[in-house]
Amino acid sequence: MHYVVTGSLGNTGKPITEGLLKVGHTVTVITSKAQNKAKIEALGATAAVGDVENAAFVTEAFANADAVYLMIPPKWGVTNWRGYQNEVADNYVAAINANDIRFVVMLSSVGAHLPQGVGPVTGLYDLEQKLKTLEGLNVKVLRPSYFMQNLYNMAGMVKGMGIMGSNFGDDKLVLVHTDDIAAAALQELLNLDFTGTQIRYIAGDEKTGAEIAKTLGEAIGKPETPWVVFSDEQNTQGMLQAGLNEEMAKNYTEMGAALRDGTMQADYMENRPTLSKTKLEDFAKNDFTAAYQG
Repeated sequence: MHYVVTGSLGNTGKPITEGLLKVGHTVTVITSKAQNKAKIEALGATAAVGDVENAAFVTEAFANADAVYLMIPPKWGVTNWRGYQNEVADNYVAAINANDIRFVVMLSSVGAHLPQGVGPVTGLYDLEQKLKTLEGLNVKVLRPSYFMQNLYNMAGMVKGMGIMGSNFGDDKLVLVHTDDIAAAALQELLNLDFTGTQIRYIAGDEKTGAEIAKTLGEAIGKPETPWVVFSDEQNTQGMLQAGLNEEMAKNYTEMGAALRDGTMQADYMENRPTLSKTKLEDFAKNDFTAAYQG
């Protein structure tokens, strides 16, 4: 079978590509960076170099695919994030329709059951809804929880202020490692046994902010590091000072507020999956410590 993988050789794209190739399938990997072409070809895949904001390119890249792994790549610096996400979503939908593709595994997120109020996840809600309009398309929507890799930001905070924190954290935050997301996506792409639109939540751990700070702190020899819950204004100002533009800071603060008040994780809580293998302790020892020391 022939697969198309969006997201280049990122945290999920590379292991998915390697897994598909390992069992004899052919894979086209879409990347926006020409320097990734050699790396993709070295794996044994075909590189399609171009911009997912270019509808004609996406349609051509999706040609002859039996199934597609869809993700909307982040684009730092945009001033209309949801508009960007919808432009890419429309290009994906048009390409799937033009090439009569019948199977899609889509990387969405916890919180994508909501049409607004969840920051950068709102555009993923839009893509989920757009895919439902394609007759005969079978979609497995993956809704992972908060990426453990997002906690790398805490390393600088510990070094600079001796704390960890965000505008959420009093209640349990559902966490997942990107390796577990890739494993779930690969499983779905290999099986292709879903019909219609199906949702799959992916999570590996559930921790409060204080538990996150303790676990990460112990791994770096600072077990007394506190977790501080910032106000939304403090959170926004912190991200602006870190170099994010106003659009990005606003969106991430909105997402944090939705985590804090429980709305973002509400549907997950009603449909809890079996937890995946990677726990926060594993991330702390194997990933966070290296990032902190680097």
